[in-house]
Amino acid sequence: MQRRAASRSGSPPAAAMVSLVLLAAPAHAAAGAVAGAPWWMWPALLFVVCFAMGIVAVPAGIGGGILFVPIVGGFFPFHLDFVRGAGLLVALASALAAAPMLLRSGLASLRLALPLALLASASSIGGALLGLALPTAVVQTALGVIVLGIVALIAVSRKSEFPLVAAPDRLASALALHGVFVDGATQRRIDWRVHRSAAGLAVFLGIGVLAGMFGIGAGWANVPALNLLMGAPLKVSAGTSGLVLSLVDSSAAWVYVNQGAVLPMIAVPSVVGMMLGAKIGARLLDVLQGAVIRRLVIGLLLFAGLRALLKGTGVWA
Repeated sequence: MQRRAASRSGSPPAAAMVSLVLLAAPAHAAAGAVAGAPWWMWPALLFVVCFAMGIVAVPAGIGGGILFVPIVGGFFPFHLDFVRGAGLLVALASALAAAPMLLRSGLASLRLALPLALLASASSIGGALLGLALPTAVVQTALGVIVLGIVALIAVSRKSEFPLVAAPDRLASALALHGVFVDGATQRRIDWRVHRSAAGLAVFLGIGVLAGMFGIGAGWANVPALNLLMGAPLKVSAGTSGLVLSLVDSSAAWVYVNQGAVLPMIAVPSVVGMMLGAKIGARLLDVLQGAVIRRLVIGLLLFAGLRALLKGTGVWA
């Protein structure tokens, strides 16, 4: 473990997007001068960037890791393995910070999250081991491709606020995968249920592998799977995604900890910033228009995905 660690080198939503871009640019420009920079500069910059990410991530239901890994890996002078290890902790922190509020408001369902998270947690361990075994350039390039694929998925998906589920399937009925919540934007009482539960369980098994391999959490895939495939309301999908993240990421994170791929100087300010931002984001989830967050996330991921791809291929080092 010591040998492995030693080998590594080192509108309100619109305003948040601009802030992330402006903060990432000077970070990349200063990468060559990291030796002469004060030691506290990078932790302080990470805290500010992660605070902004937390505000955006929770309403979008994507977790912080999908934003953290491509942005920090592309624009900060840290080895990608350290960034991926911190990315899992960041996604875990944002999910845990928002979970109590989401559960109290009925926007997250523990009963729905548990069976899905059980399979995804098991497969995320294998994904983490695979990601650490591959060369950094391969993982960086694959990360860029995956992130750009996520952008395309989000852009073409027509998410429904309240999908029509005529009747739950047998598995959903047996597991009592249903609930009720009050929509804060309309004050309507919404009774919901899901279907296609077996297909949902199979999809979450694959989501766990990708989450562990790239250290990006899995909220980007959780929300479409819950909303489009299983028929959960969009806000319930976003809220429940956080509960799934908290279980899946904790399993994969232990692999990175065991391999010495978690550096406190990166992880601590990132986690603290993300948790504080996530508390604000959880409040915004109940009242913010989903379309606004969707456009913001697409822009951020497109920017970060292109950077990761170009860095992995050596075009923009």
